[in-house]
Amino acid sequence: QVQLVESGGGVVQPGGSLRLSCEASALIFAFYVVGWYRQPAGKERELVATTTDGGGTNYGDSVKGRFTISRDHAKKTVYLQMNSLKVEDTAVYYCYAMHTRTREHNWGQGTQVTVSS
Repeated sequence: QVQLVESGGGVVQPGGSLRLSCEASALIFAFYVVGWYRQPAGKERELVATTTDGGGTNYGDSVKGRFTISRDHAKKTVYLQMNSLKVEDTAVYYCYAMHTRTREHNWGQGTQVTVSS
C-alpha cells in the first residue's frame, strides 16, 4: 500500500520561507508524477506544484516564481521550497502521487502551513 508522509509544516511570518518534505513508500518512484496540492479553510483543494520523473514541472499560478518543487529518487522524497510566503498561502498542504499509466491517485495526510504576523 502506497504511503506518503509529509513533514515541515508550521507557522511562519509573511515573507518567510518553509520547506516541505514528502517521503513515499511502497511504490516505484519513477512511475509516478508527484507533487503538492493545498486546501485553504473553507475552499477547494488546488494545485501547488507537480513534477515528473523526467524533470518536468507544473506550478499553480499563485505560486510561480516563489515555490520550487524537486524530487530525490534515491530517497523517494519530493520537496517543496516555499519562499516569500504570503498570508494567502495558509492552508493544509497535501502530498500527491499519481501512477503515470494507471492514473491511480494517492494522498498524504496533510501538513498545516500558517503564514501570519
